[in-house]
Amino acid sequence: MTSGQSQSDDDAFPDAGVVPAPVAKRRAAKRPAKADALLEAAVDFARAGVLQVASNEQVGRHVTSYPDGERLLTHRFEAFVPGYGEWEWFATLARVPRGKEPSICEVGLLPSDRALIAPEWLPWSQRVRPEDSQDAEVPPAAVEKPMVVEDGVVVEGSQQEPAEDAESADAAGDEPAEAQGTGADS
Repeated sequence: MTSGQSQSDDDAFPDAGVVPAPVAKRRAAKRPAKADALLEAAVDFARAGVLQVASNEQVGRHVTSYPDGERLLTHRFEAFVPGYGEWEWFATLARVPRGKEPSICEVGLLPSDRALIAPEWLPWSQRVRPEDSQDAEVPPAAVEKPMVVEDGVVVEGSQQEPAEDAESADAAGDEPAEAQGTGADS
């Protein structure tokens, strides 16, 4: 045995069990993007982009625009699409540096802040409809009497008559099987 092996690992490496804390890097504060004046003025161009995917009746007035980055801006318009209450059409525009013409990056539908809010809560007593309650009176004409079938015959207050007598159906089903035979007689 050598002298190095007789020492414990803790003695040989005094800092082995200690892990240094990671140093947090400080990020520069991200300032909000400044709205591009050329893209901000291109409301009609953005509307034309939305009209490529929607009909004129589905696109309402211009709601807002906001910068997404440098030379990148999103315009939002009212949406009148069935099933999409409080949603808005959007068109994201961009332009190249020193470019004078905007380009359409993306168009689509997004929910507005109002679309994501749940409706006002109602107590259960106000939400229940009369037909939801088992205690509600139901007119006698709406009540169906149960149909009871015994041996192919409808009994006691049933509203329908059987289409075919069950016994004759069984007999008809059995006859072809008996008529075929086993094949030994042939």
